[in-house]
Amino acid sequence: MSSALKHTPLHSVHLEFGARLVDFGGWEMPVSYGSQIEEHRAVRARAGMFDVSHMLNVDLTGAGATAFLRRLLANDVAKLSQPGKALYSCMLNPEGGVIDDLIVYFFSPERWRAVVNAATAEKDVAWMRRVAAAEEFAVAITPRRDLAMVAVQGPAAREAVWAARPAWQAATETLAPFTAARVDDDTLVGRTGYTGEDGFEIVLPGVSVEALWRDLAGHDVKPCGLGARDTLRLEAGMNLYGQDMDELTQPCESGLSWTVSFKDPERRFVGRAAIEATGRGHVLLGLKMRERGIMRARMPVRSARGPGEITSGTMSPTLGVSIALARLPTGVGVGDSCDVDIRGKWVPAEVVKLPFVRHGKVLV
Repeated sequence: MSSALKHTPLHSVHLEFGARLVDFGGWEMPVSYGSQIEEHRAVRARAGMFDVSHMLNVDLTGAGATAFLRRLLANDVAKLSQPGKALYSCMLNPEGGVIDDLIVYFFSPERWRAVVNAATAEKDVAWMRRVAAAEEFAVAITPRRDLAMVAVQGPAAREAVWAARPAWQAATETLAPFTAARVDDDTLVGRTGYTGEDGFEIVLPGVSVEALWRDLAGHDVKPCGLGARDTLRLEAGMNLYGQDMDELTQPCESGLSWTVSFKDPERRFVGRAAIEATGRGHVLLGLKMRERGIMRARMPVRSARGPGEITSGTMSPTLGVSIALARLPTGVGVGDSCDVDIRGKWVPAEVVKLPFVRHGKVLV
């Protein structure tokens, strides 16, 4: 690996645990610790943990923080009034394209935190600062590279965290999904995730993360890499930035219309005018293979309504067949048939409702 690659505070622990490392957006990250399939199944059946410290926490503070976020994000942070409540949103460019998708946490009207993707972090912060400066919002934008982040996911995940950190249970036992609690001055535990299973995402000081990782491993939480994270999120019907959406696609083309709030006609969020003025002719839907073969990103799709394309595809460890997300022409619907070009052969697939799997249960 290149010495230029960035490392999380858990890098030496990954090496100790036998991880196979890859370059992911400029970070040297574990893709697996042996068997990707075993890691995937551990999350579906029990509990697994992921180092997601390469993602960036950004604190947004000041008297203008709420007004700034209402301008910056397509979803409306005015929905949030309970401290610790989280909101998923896209951050758009003026053309309505997706700069990034993120989670934002509300603590008070003057205190917020956003969690952005690793590969887009520098671009995201630069865009935030550009929007803030253009309209002179009274907001401080502070990247927090002193923090680490661990996702603990699976039906036994929360109990494993409480076993490893009993003092956290009182503050987190009654957390609703998409809500977080501070368990000490700089540790935030959120009931969020990217796997379709219950669990926590824990943000804590980088100097404290190794002890947490080792204690969780001691309570039968399996270390998992990016490979299992990808198959889990795809089974859960969750988008991956750079594959299922990017700056050239609007939220409606990526199954994310629900994240765009038009309720307040006076809220002119970045990209709103473009979305309202331009109709797009594609939607993002699930595909399930009817025959043998594995669907992969960028494979062509043909349907009765016209051509489309796979954006993400894999062999599903839970279903035992290939599944995919595909950008298809408007008018294609659940139950329709289509064909996927797999190495020059058109193979039949069925359009299905997302997600494929949720809380360990097959839904298609």
